[in-house]
Amino acid sequence: MAIEEILDLEQLEVDIYRGSVFSPHSDDNQRTFGGHVAGQALVSAVRTVDPSFGVHSLHGYFLRPGDAKAPTVFLVQRVRDGGSFCTRRVDAIQHGNTIFNMSASFQRGQRGIEHQDLMPHAPDPKDLPDIGAMKAFDDEGFKAFAEWDLRRVPPEQLPGIAGRAAEQQVWFRHRDPLPDDPVLHICALAYMSDLTLLGASWSIHPDVRDQLQVASLDHAMWFMRPFRADEWLLYDQSSPSAWAGRALTQGKIYNRSGDLVAAVMQEGLTRFPSGSAPTER
Repeated sequence: MAIEEILDLEQLEVDIYRGSVFSPHSDDNQRTFGGHVAGQALVSAVRTVDPSFGVHSLHGYFLRPGDAKAPTVFLVQRVRDGGSFCTRRVDAIQHGNTIFNMSASFQRGQRGIEHQDLMPHAPDPKDLPDIGAMKAFDDEGFKAFAEWDLRRVPPEQLPGIAGRAAEQQVWFRHRDPLPDDPVLHICALAYMSDLTLLGASWSIHPDVRDQLQVASLDHAMWFMRPFRADEWLLYDQSSPSAWAGRALTQGKIYNRSGDLVAAVMQEGLTRFPSGSAPTER
């Protein structure tokens, strides 16, 4: 399904929307991709905000596994409408239960101080293989994302920033041109921001990846500068800590000009199943 279809919600009532299923032909145990729910939740919030406000941040919690074969209903609460900022809260419902909730904040365009970190070194995406040639990824699991061009930087070409415990870099872009709608690009980025980030946590534990139970627990994102999701974006990711079955991950997203366009933080489940013993070497 194209990203434009995924993010085109049906309005059921005032402040109530329904999103498409993630995978209608999935097996009974497949979960909905977290970015699918987060992206649709953001769309539902945007639909209730005056266009003069742009989204600048979101904070969400994944509360239950989503059903990949069921649509999701989004209930939007208009928490605050101010002169400079407004806030929305969204509950994502499946089978009568909340599977995800999110707060999103919007701001009118304003001026202030300006600075940013430099973009870290990364090889040009055109010099890297497509995801289909990357053994580090499960090609079968990425079929739902065929419309996206993803290219992972090999470990030996990572910048190796001093003090980082674990790091990963991924270039990505939508393969085909997207409409000139900034909201679509923002929601598409929210959709993709969940795809590879947690992988930074097990990038230095490859021998135990198949033994782990993994899932996104929460997700926070800040949008900083204009960008297009159909142009190359570098997702520079790291995991500063993993402990007690959870891993903290963070990412900075840059365009090819070196502009920092977004930042992401996520905590994810990275635990060994009860009774299992790790065999990491």
